[in-house]
Amino acid sequence: MTSETAAGHTTVEIDRPGALPTAAQQAAAAKDKVLTSPDAIEAARSALGEITEPLSVGRYAASRQLDKRLITHLFECNLTGYRGWRWAVTMSRPPRGRTATICELELLPGEEALLAPAWVPWADRLRPGDTTRSDRLPRRETDERLEPGWEATGEEEGDTVALDELDLGRARVLSAEGYRRAAQRWYDGDHGPDAEGVRKAHATCSTCGFLVPMAGRLRNTFGVCANEWAADDGRVVSLDHGCGAHSETDLPDQGPEWPVAPSRLDEEAMEPLATNGTDLRGGHGRDEAGAQEQQEQAESAPAGADAAPEESAPEESAPEPEAASASQRAASARDAVADLALEREHHDATQRPAAADALAQLEASLPTRS
Repeated sequence: MTSETAAGHTTVEIDRPGALPTAAQQAAAAKDKVLTSPDAIEAARSALGEITEPLSVGRYAASRQLDKRLITHLFECNLTGYRGWRWAVTMSRPPRGRTATICELELLPGEEALLAPAWVPWADRLRPGDTTRSDRLPRRETDERLEPGWEATGEEEGDTVALDELDLGRARVLSAEGYRRAAQRWYDGDHGPDAEGVRKAHATCSTCGFLVPMAGRLRNTFGVCANEWAADDGRVVSLDHGCGAHSETDLPDQGPEWPVAPSRLDEEAMEPLATNGTDLRGGHGRDEAGAQEQQEQAESAPAGADAAPEESAPEESAPEPEAASASQRAASARDAVADLALEREHHDATQRPAAADALAQLEASLPTRS
């Protein structure tokens, strides 16, 4: 049994002959007193013992009349893995006969039986979107979506001219029904006015500079998007469709997410001094520069000593501090070492008696052996 859904999909309903009969079917079967008698039902149960274990046959379920003097008795199935299945025993009798004859024994699926999907032909099972570019579909000679692209007039030259002028050159073209289906499918899809996000767009595609107009019957309803930043790039969109990549969007340029502060380094005012230590020292080596520095310090030492008495004069300004000579730095270092040694010796002298007293107290507190 087949049926068609609202979306156009063909579904196949699986026949379940083991399902319980309706009340009317049971009432019709009960009219045959011979085939529905307790003796006939017990004979049907006993016959199932020839094809299965007696324990696998459950309680009696119902009877269904298949034809005149032809009735099927149903019994529940107790086999593991066959939930919802029923044992069926078909019995018949001759006209005016009083003895039931067993015709068939079988296991049939009921309402809750787990079955494989029904076989659907390939042409009915395949849906739009299931194929790829490499798949090849069979030709349909009668397709309501297509119509002949030209009409023969009996004159080959006239037919050829008509084909060239109309730019058809195809055996079949879209019919009115084909145009209607395509337009309705595109308009109701993700590229129509009711797609997600269209309501947030401030303008429609009809005013966008990236819309490529279409030719033919659909030019007043659809176009092709040519904006690489749009989600519909390269797709057919309705003129009342819209997105945030409109050419005339009203959103101003917000600039970078992080503000760029101007550089505080003036590269034009920088003057390169040198690229090595020799150039920085005026062409002298490291040893020569060190000897020259010591000589300058030695020459400046007397000048510093002579300038010391003048510091007491309040009306004269104090001279600028000068670098100490090498001998003065050495003397200062020796004095510092001597002071440090003296301080260390004083510290040890003060800590030694305290440590001795603490040791004596510790020994006095320890218990002694008798």
